[in-house]
Amino acid sequence: MGKWKGCLCLFCIHNSSFFIARMPMDELLKIMALLRGKGGCPWDREQTLESLKQYLVEECYEVVDALDSGEPEKHKEELGDLLLQVVFQSQIRKEQGRFTFQDVVRSIRDKLIRRHPHVFERVRVSDSAEVLRNWDRIKGDEKRAKSKDGKTRPEPRSAVEGIPRCLPALHRAHQIQKRVARVGFDWDAAEDVVAKVAEELKEVRGALAAGDEAHTREEIGDLLFAVVNLARKKGWNAEEVLDGTIAKFVRRFQAVERRIHAEGRQLSDCSLKEMDRHWNGVKREERKEKRR
Repeated sequence: MGKWKGCLCLFCIHNSSFFIARMPMDELLKIMALLRGKGGCPWDREQTLESLKQYLVEECYEVVDALDSGEPEKHKEELGDLLLQVVFQSQIRKEQGRFTFQDVVRSIRDKLIRRHPHVFERVRVSDSAEVLRNWDRIKGDEKRAKSKDGKTRPEPRSAVEGIPRCLPALHRAHQIQKRVARVGFDWDAAEDVVAKVAEELKEVRGALAAGDEAHTREEIGDLLFAVVNLARKKGWNAEEVLDGTIAKFVRRFQAVERRIHAEGRQLSDCSLKEMDRHWNGVKREERKEKRR
């Protein structure tokens, strides 16, 4: 990311006639056009929509990290970096004669108005659940109106259509489960999902006992999908739940490392039993801290 951010310094801009005193949206667009134009930044000029994919994904995750940090200044900075990705890709499309940043803004403006009839029209809704159902219905109507080639689509839109395949698997499973739940394909209560998790775990054990690798892999996937459903029924996103557990594991493991290093040893010098003893010691210390 250092190379990326380094290219966007204002040195070249300050040494041109394009001196920036303030940075509203229109001037940000001008900066991007300058960087991509003749005599602009060589790195920016070399970028393509394909090469920018990795940065778009990175910036999304950095926004999430900034949110988790609780630091407003960091959040503001990362939102700016994410906005830059939208501006960058819009500039490339403008150069191709496809669309402009203003077209992007008009598109989302029109979509928000169209999909909020309870705000912009005289449509009554009882709660947020009905808002989501209306959103899906309107979205379905939009998709049915035109296919990719512009022709009418007679078939109804699938409830699970349009969820990006590139989403992390746990988050994608969560989104799919939310979609089907809106049309009534859902468990009544979390306790029902617990039973499903137990059933899937039993099937994993059976596949392991049979020594069938392909079947074991499939059953582990089913178990993960059921666990995602359990988290969703409790109102949590499994991706975030697992992320919290990963952070806890890393914290505890690093504490184990510090304990062992304090003894003048390396992890490679310890048996699993010794490391497990330190692990349990770290957990006991955490419990004591929570009780204070």
